[in-house]
Parts: sequence; C-alpha cells; structure tokens
Amino acid sequence: MPLTMSTPNSDRTWVIGQSVLMLAVVGLGVTHRGAWQSDAGFMAGAVLFALGAIVGVWGVRSLGRSRTPNPTPKADAELVQTGIYRWLRHPLYSSVMLASLGWALLWQSAAALAAGLVLCVFFDAKARLEERLLLAKFPDYAAYRERTWRFVPWVY
Repeated sequence: MPLTMSTPNSDRTWVIGQSVLMLAVVGLGVTHRGAWQSDAGFMAGAVLFALGAIVGVWGVRSLGRSRTPNPTPKADAELVQTGIYRWLRHPLYSSVMLASLGWALLWQSAAALAAGLVLCVFFDAKARLEERLLLAKFPDYAAYRERTWRFVPWVY
C-alpha cells in the first residue's frame, strides 16, 4: 500500500494506540508516583498540564467540524490555517503531549514520564502519516507546512 493511503483499520489502530498510551500515562502516574521529590518539577508539571489544556481547547475550537481522531482527514474537511493552526500544524497532539508530560511531573512518576515520551514519539509518527494524507487532499498544504511548526513554535 502506498505511504499516502490509510484504511479504516489502520485509522482504528492509530486511535487504539494513542488511547492505550494516554491511559498508560494516567495510570502509571497514579500507581507509580513519588519517584523523586521536587517542588520545581511539580510546578513545571502544573504549567505543562495547564498549557496542554489551553492548547487543546484552542485547537478544538479552531479545527471545528474537521476534527477527527483518525489520521485520515474527513471527506468534508477544510484545511484550517487560522487560530492556533496559524502557528502549529498539530496542536491537538501537542496538547496531549504537554498534558501527559505535565501529568508525569505532577505525580513525579518516572514510569509515566517514560510512557509520555513514548506517546510523543507515537504522535510524531502519526503526524507524519497525517501530513502525507493532507498533502494528497489539499494542494495548499505544502506551503502551509513550510511556514508552520509541527508541534512547538520555533522548536519543532
């Protein structure tokens, strides 16, 4: 199958994978907490978690009807380049990554932090597939991709 193709089964696999990883971060944070003691780490976790929430809400509002958990864009989707999508191509993934890392730091859980890092790698792979699909669907996506950061402005 060409790299630009996706199927309902592969979409389902991506959604199941992200769900399992997100649940792992939450569960491991609670069950494997207290690996270290750090007020600064706790505060950094609170900031990351809150930032993740803000980015997520802004992303959902900006994306509107085009939102889907699947890498395959909806048939009636529009290429959104406004709101937070002006700066980030994947703010909803950024949101989950920030919140997951923040959660791990809040609980001071090495296990949750490891699962959060795996989740970041997972979302990077999912975003790469999604971008190939968006390139095939939207002629303007190539130019948008050139001027917009994937997950973190001025970083990546």
